[in-house]
Amino acid sequence: MTAPDWLADAVFYQIFPERFANGDHSLDPPDVQPWDAEPTRDNFLGGDLQGIIDHLDHIQAVGANALYLTPIFEARTNHRYDTSDYFTIDHRLGDLATFRRLLAACHDRGIRVVLDAVLNHCGDGHWAFTDVVANEAQSAYVNWFSVEGFPVTPHPEPNYRTCSGCHYLPKWNAYNPEVRDHHFRLARYWIEQGIDGWRLDVPYYINRNFWRQFRDVVKPLGEDLYIVAEEWRDPAEWLQGDLADGTMNYTLRDLVLGFTADQTVDAAAFSAGVNSLRERIPSGYHHGMLNLLGSHDTERVLTRHHGRTDAALLAFTMMFAAEGAPMLYYGDEVGMTGENDPGCRAGMVWDETAWNRHLLTGIQDLAAKRAALPALRRGTLRASAIDPDTVLLMRTLDDAAAAAIVHRGQGTTVQPAADADLARLLGQPLHLDPCSAIILGTH
Repeated sequence: MTAPDWLADAVFYQIFPERFANGDHSLDPPDVQPWDAEPTRDNFLGGDLQGIIDHLDHIQAVGANALYLTPIFEARTNHRYDTSDYFTIDHRLGDLATFRRLLAACHDRGIRVVLDAVLNHCGDGHWAFTDVVANEAQSAYVNWFSVEGFPVTPHPEPNYRTCSGCHYLPKWNAYNPEVRDHHFRLARYWIEQGIDGWRLDVPYYINRNFWRQFRDVVKPLGEDLYIVAEEWRDPAEWLQGDLADGTMNYTLRDLVLGFTADQTVDAAAFSAGVNSLRERIPSGYHHGMLNLLGSHDTERVLTRHHGRTDAALLAFTMMFAAEGAPMLYYGDEVGMTGENDPGCRAGMVWDETAWNRHLLTGIQDLAAKRAALPALRRGTLRASAIDPDTVLLMRTLDDAAAAAIVHRGQGTTVQPAADADLARLLGQPLHLDPCSAIILGTH
């Protein structure tokens, strides 16, 4: 078993639905704030599914052909990781008909859609949990959670298991067969609606047998369905053929940003780290990795690079040249800034006069080169250091080759003899300007 083949050609675009675009003001909550209001953990700006439909042209123009949406099911918060009903689209985002229109519009454009499976915990507004609160030990759902006593109370400390101590995120009892049946039914339901896969939220908090059964439910429904696990450390355990097709590649992110933003990692250490990571990933799963530089759980890419567009473009070049599907977090492509949650969750900037055009065109060029060069999408990766400030990312596919040369220093000249594979692409010495990168390739 290997990851679905389409992932080798995928470029993902991650959307935090509440903050991407407001396409239907009739859905706005009563306390909606202006679109450019400072993001907080509690406020609503009115983003919805119609807003995504309205801006699919932008997503395609960036070069993306797959979407990853953070949760869209009924919840109380703007992030919606506190699900109240997994079978209902959040009323502030739209309804099932709107979601079906979104899926149809995406699929008509060749864009796949992956949803967020938040199955470790729900919200304290979920109907099963509120029944436990109301009926205590007599509730039919009392064993769907791990409640230590009655009355159920969130303060001063929850007397029930939660996700990371958050009182409004009661943890599911995944050992309960009724809970598993609930989770597997919702997985099937949304696949039947037409989604293309699931991203697993904090899957390391649930026993692996659950996820093996989850895979056994999902995969018979379509060989192209994608299962990608959130993982901040080593991905290997998820890629043994029984759990996931890939992980969110935070390991690669750390190496890239260590080289381009923090400069705590030199070219030799970066190359050693990337090559070691590649060796740990089993054959057939490299293209299933979901590569990222920013997400709803991190500071924004330009912020991490202290506003330096040239340095940020080095990082994007390395991400697009690596094995795995590159993923853009909404707004990073136009130069949005912001610290980690809630700063990274501001409303998408739609005023094009405020866009960082150099960054946007650079990312579009990277996506175009990836689309044009099969070796850059599907070739085997090897990283090496040309000098302490210059990395070579070489991708080879049969007789074809592609290379990204990334230089963070004050300028350098790369000789063809620096690498045997590079010599095939580079006929003469190549001068690189300060903090610059180039992609070379054969078709």
